[in-house]
Amino acid sequence: MTNEDKLLSRIVVNPSIFGGKPIIRGRRLAVEHILGMLAAGDSADVILQGYSWLEAEDIQACLIYANRLVSHERIEFIVAGAIRKYCWTHAFPGTARQGRCGAVRRMTLYLCGS
Repeated sequence: MTNEDKLLSRIVVNPSIFGGKPIIRGRRLAVEHILGMLAAGDSADVILQGYSWLEAEDIQACLIYANRLVSHERIEFIVAGAIRKYCWTHAFPGTARQGRCGAVRRMTLYLCGS
């Protein structure tokens, strides 16, 4: 098990918490919340002060999770008349173990115009 895989084991999915969104160590703190705080400019130290149980490795695990999410992104461009279809597909190879992201998610956005 690599160090990244060890850190990613901190990220779990529990269908009974936040509808199955990825959370940190089974607690009611979503990965997206940590990423949002970092994106808003909060430092890791500020986040750690706000959650006494949270560890620096948890924040690192969130960043690794986000990196893996976007690094496996595939964008398909399909042009049909005046509508363009953009598909983003996220896959997590090798993470099909229970409690981890193993599903492929696809988001489709339709934009009008040529």
